[in-house]
Amino acid sequence: MKGSRSKTESKKADSKLSVKKRGAPAASKPSTKKAKSAKDPNMPKRPASAFFVFMEDFRKQYKEKHPNNKSVSVVGKAGGDKWKSLSEAEETTLFKELTCQE
Repeated sequence: MKGSRSKTESKKADSKLSVKKRGAPAASKPSTKKAKSAKDPNMPKRPASAFFVFMEDFRKQYKEKHPNNKSVSVVGKAGGDKWKSLSEAEETTLFKELTCQE
């Protein structure tokens, strides 16, 4: 057949494309990765952002108005839309009010 490869040529091409499997790492190579320090479970968490404080209150209000709604995504979308509609001044006053309640 004209233009076809011989068996030896196809084997060479296959060996070039094959993936080398890694075995156990060699003992002579030192590891360059740094070990992660263990996290302290007693370390305090960051305070919640203004949006999360807003959403906590918004979820309560939304569930009172729509008791049959079981979808989390609908509540999130409605809260996001309301958050976007607020001005920056309204956001800061709302955040202060909600944090003072706690």
